[in-house]
Amino acid sequence: MKKAGIGGFLLLQITFLIYSGSSVVAKFASGNEVMSFKFILFYGLEVMILGVYAILWQQAIKKYELSVAYANKAVTLLWALLWSVIIFKETLKPTQVIGVLTVIVGIIVLNLDLSKKKEETVPAEEAALEEMEGSENV
Repeated sequence: MKKAGIGGFLLLQITFLIYSGSSVVAKFASGNEVMSFKFILFYGLEVMILGVYAILWQQAIKKYELSVAYANKAVTLLWALLWSVIIFKETLKPTQVIGVLTVIVGIIVLNLDLSKKKEETVPAEEAALEEMEGSENV
């Protein structure tokens, strides 16, 4: 696996921010008569957002193991919570906030554990490569 770094992490999070936008547009589409002009407009926008998301997702998973990248997708819960309050003026319940904070802490722990694991394995991998190169020169 390649090192993702801060750039890879930001790409992953921006990808999920864009993905969360598809749900916002879908909610707007659902408020219109099926097959009306507004419905088709919002539906088309949703498909376009999902297309952009798919391209960014494919780029992001080049930098992460799929299981780690997919676990980070849970950050969309945070975006959904924010959009529900900011755009749709919904009221938050304490349990929703606690639940999302729990998920965010889990994502942070997962990513910290991953970076610690990288630090431990990279020197070992470098030593193995040096050993292989040394044996080729003999």
